[in-house]
Formats: sequence, C-alpha cells, structure tokens
Amino acid sequence: MEDKTFVQKLNEQKISYLFIALPFTLFFVFQLAPVVMSFMWSFTEYNVVHAPRFVGLDNYRRLFFEDPLFWKALGNTVIYVAGVVPLGVALALLLAVAIDQKIRFKNFFKSIFFLPTVTAMVAISVIWKWLYAGEKYGLLNHLLMVLGFQPIDWLASPVWTLPAIMIMSIWAGVGYSMIIFLAGLQTIPQVMYEAAEIDGAGFWHKFFHITLPLLKPTTVFVTIMSLIVSFQVFEQVYIMTGGQGGIGGVLNSALTIVAYLYDRGFEKFQMGYASAIAYVIFAIVFVITMLNRRFMKFRVDY
Repeated sequence: MEDKTFVQKLNEQKISYLFIALPFTLFFVFQLAPVVMSFMWSFTEYNVVHAPRFVGLDNYRRLFFEDPLFWKALGNTVIYVAGVVPLGVALALLLAVAIDQKIRFKNFFKSIFFLPTVTAMVAISVIWKWLYAGEKYGLLNHLLMVLGFQPIDWLASPVWTLPAIMIMSIWAGVGYSMIIFLAGLQTIPQVMYEAAEIDGAGFWHKFFHITLPLLKPTTVFVTIMSLIVSFQVFEQVYIMTGGQGGIGGVLNSALTIVAYLYDRGFEKFQMGYASAIAYVIFAIVFVITMLNRRFMKFRVDY
C-alpha cells in the first residue's frame, strides 16, 4: 500500500512537471533566451544578414562618445519622464481622492477614467494624431480658433511635438494610477478621518496630514511603475511622429531612447548597436528605481 502511494505521488509530480513545462518553455524561448542573446549581441557588430562579429565594448564606446543622436534621444526621454511622471501621479491622486468621496455615479466615473488604460495605445495615438492635426483641421486647433488664438502645428513643430505627446500620455495613463490610488485609499481606516473631524479638521488638513502620509507605500509603487513605463515610451512617438521627418518628428524633437533603439535595430538593422542601447536603458531604469526606493524608504509610514 505504501509503495502504491509512493508511485501515485510520483505520477502526480510528473503530471505537475508537464503543466509547468509549457509556460516555462514559452518563457525561456520568448523571454529569457532573447534577453541573453541581446546581451551577447551588444558586444558584436550584427546586421542580421551576416554572422555577428565580436567588437568588444566598441558599441558602448560609440554610444557614449561618438553618437550625439543618442544624447538627444536620452535628453528628450528625461524631459518626457520629468513631465509625465509627476503630473500624471499628482492628477491620478487628485482624481482618486475626488472619486472616493460620497458622490453619485462613482462606478461610472471609475470606468470613464480607466477606459483609456484598456484601449490599445496605437488606437489612442491615432485618435490624438487627428485631434492634433495642423491648421484648422484638428479639433484642438478648431477650439483654439474659436477662442481667438492661432492654430498650432502640434506635430510639425520642434517646440510643440514632445509636449503634445506628453499631454496625450498623461491622459492615457492616469486611469491606471487612479485605480491603484483608489485601492490604497481603501486601506486607510475611516476612524482616523472621523477623529480628525471631531477635532475640527477640514478637507485639506485631512488630505495633507492623513491621506498623503498613509498613501506613501502606494505613491512609491505608482511612481516606480510610471518611471519604468515612461522610460520605455515608444508607440505614441512612432505613431504620432512617423510621418513628420521620420521617427522623432522634426529635428528629432520628440525622439526618445526606445524609438532610437527601434530605428537603429529595425530600420537600419544595426542589431548589435541596438542591443547596446537596450542594456543602457535597462541600467538607467534599474538605477533610477533603486534610487527612488532608497529615497522613499525612510519616508514610508505603514
């Protein structure tokens, strides 16, 4: 009887390994293997047609010391992140606090603000590209003209292209952060608000002395996720500037680091160089995430 039980357990383990094998194989083939191969290619000159040729750190040397376009793309990405992350997080927090109040149609407002999050970024970018259409054809320019202002070439101007993409990205991503903040608000005990009201505290006093301190863990999570997503911005740049002088718009005014990676890897087929860019992006995001966690570590109240 004991032997039979052992055999049954062994068969159950084999079945369990079979169930694990398929997702692990998919993960290895489509996730882990490409990451390892990309790291190896970053030390080679590889154009897809010919076999990779080992060049050591030459790709990284060219990237940092001989490629001004890389620094242009990195600078645009930093500007994008510096604008989108704080404004997006702040707006999401304010929306979450507003919807968390005792208002009617609360679920309706949640759905409306969250809808862009479940919509494909390609579709959102196409719609906003129409809204930003130059002269009098776009809705935004039509509204400006109605108000007495001159129309703006949003996606054909080196001044306005990047801010236009930033505005669209904030609108598209605020719903996700808002839902996370709403979940964080549910963890704050209502007794704290009731005690503050008894002491005569108003809305803003409760917001700054109760809500914000107790939402710090949620704020850290939302900020880190927003940083990671913002540094990887690509779809909106590709869709909205693809016809305006190439990826990145006029004078590369909206060229971001991932868009530059795509241009080098899939437009110019410099796969080794593109792989080096990918690992520079990984290093930057990793360092920023660690610094952000270290900076917020001693300021989080649980």
